[in-house]
Amino acid sequence: MTSALDRAARADSGRIIAALAARFRDLDLAEDAFADACLKAVSAWEDADPHDPAAWLYRVAERSALDRLRRRAVRERATLPEPEPEPTVEELMMATPIIPDERLRLIFVCCHPAIHPDARAALTLRLVCGLTTEEIAQAFLLSEPTLAQRLVRAKRKIAGAGISFDVPGPDAWPDRIDAVLSTIDIAYARAHADAAGTGVYAGYAREMLGITAILAEMLPREADVLALAATVRFAEARRPARFTPDGMMVPLADQDPALWDTTLIADGRRYLSLFLAQGRTSARGLVALLHAEWCLRKSLATPAPWRAILTIYDALLLVRDDPITRLNRAVALAEVAGPVAALKEIDELHAPALAAFQPFHAVRADLLARLGMRAAARAAYDAALALKPEAAERRWLESRRERMN
Repeated sequence: MTSALDRAARADSGRIIAALAARFRDLDLAEDAFADACLKAVSAWEDADPHDPAAWLYRVAERSALDRLRRRAVRERATLPEPEPEPTVEELMMATPIIPDERLRLIFVCCHPAIHPDARAALTLRLVCGLTTEEIAQAFLLSEPTLAQRLVRAKRKIAGAGISFDVPGPDAWPDRIDAVLSTIDIAYARAHADAAGTGVYAGYAREMLGITAILAEMLPREADVLALAATVRFAEARRPARFTPDGMMVPLADQDPALWDTTLIADGRRYLSLFLAQGRTSARGLVALLHAEWCLRKSLATPAPWRAILTIYDALLLVRDDPITRLNRAVALAEVAGPVAALKEIDELHAPALAAFQPFHAVRADLLARLGMRAAARAAYDAALALKPEAAERRWLESRRERMN
């Protein structure tokens, strides 16, 4: 695959597939046609890249979709209706100014309330953000076959019900906002998991800063929107300190606050203040408070706020009790009550999908190492490394494992 094709496939696949789906009202056909276009581009772009790779892919995919429809019509001995006048991608999906960001418009389009709530964010992450089924399954702590079935059912629902892929107006936003925020949550988390920002989804980190700012302008009284905008800014502010000059991840407690982006922290506090003014308690609000607590730290000489972090996690469990929340709480518990208590909490988690969740093995390995259980710690580090973390995380895990020898 050429570098131009690789970039176009990752950056533009969502809007191209969504535009094809709007054109033909068939998600499977849209995805298949886009795959055809990418395959043709491998040879067609061998000598020179097109001036507009996204437009090239859309047009070739559109022709492929029409060819598939014609072949289908011949097989069914049906007459293919005359095609409508060809609209452009922009006319189909991006002409309306009511939602001023391209990817955000597509997220709203795909988070249709007729789709089952469990599938909305997953389908959007697949179509708009280009995450693989495996990556989405890991984010939801589901098995890959279970997640794949959800996606299949959602596509069938869209096809069977003739769901429109129109950009929704403000009256439709309340029915979609939770799925929209869940999609942004996971897309940003996927980028945030790459400390050095060198992976294929690294661009989502900065992109979600812009998207959350636009959402906050669109919905200035929506508490969870404000909380998510604050969280993304607090988390992204710490990025300069998240890896060493030679590209190794630095754990949060070891990061130098002097390297953090104070402008982003100030923006995060502004959004957090607006959230608090709403007088609501929510899981997203408590997550924002967790990040805000860390961003109060002024230097490495300032003690890490583990007790405050544990208190906030205790409150979070009352509104979001899931394995990932409990895993993160265990990290704080280890610092407050010791590794024995934390390891007991982790080993009592009953979520088979954690076996494919790299942070689970990394946290467990660290606790085992602290308790002097070197062989078990090595095995846990090996399990984390087998899940193919990003480069900075891999180097850190390898360095920790090396200490066990």
